[in-house]
Amino acid sequence: MPDNHLRPGARRVQDELARLGRDLKVVEFDASTRTSADAAAAIGCNLGQIAKSLIFRAEPSGRPILVVASGANRVDVMKVEHELGETLAKADAQYVREKTGFPIGGVPPVGHAERPVTFIDRDLLGFTEIWAAAGTPNTVFRLTPQDLVELTGGRVIAVA
Repeated sequence: MPDNHLRPGARRVQDELARLGRDLKVVEFDASTRTSADAAAAIGCNLGQIAKSLIFRAEPSGRPILVVASGANRVDVMKVEHELGETLAKADAQYVREKTGFPIGGVPPVGHAERPVTFIDRDLLGFTEIWAAAGTPNTVFRLTPQDLVELTGGRVIAVA
């Protein structure tokens, strides 16, 4: 689907990528890319190449925390808490939408309503290209791990 026909959330991501000076293209699929497995199947890539965005709520500050993890990994919350110096609480759908402006299953690593503290899974750095959600449950964009670090200002850590 041409990018001038992107849904509003995906359009916001595409516009944010352009604003940040990156020539990265949001792609919309007919199939869901809501989960890492769905995204890898739709794209035709390795599960590990999916850069899944997980939002947590820091306690007691209430700050949004973004963990961008490899689709093949399960986040060890205690490792992230150690790096952050706060406890992580699960974020419900309302909190995620309020802090990011996007629905669960479509949260991109950029363009959030409130800039989160960001941690990036070091395992993503082992790939030449990765894929991240782009604002809706069926849109993604391709980028390099270095792009991800530069775009988010995230700290690279072991999350699994």
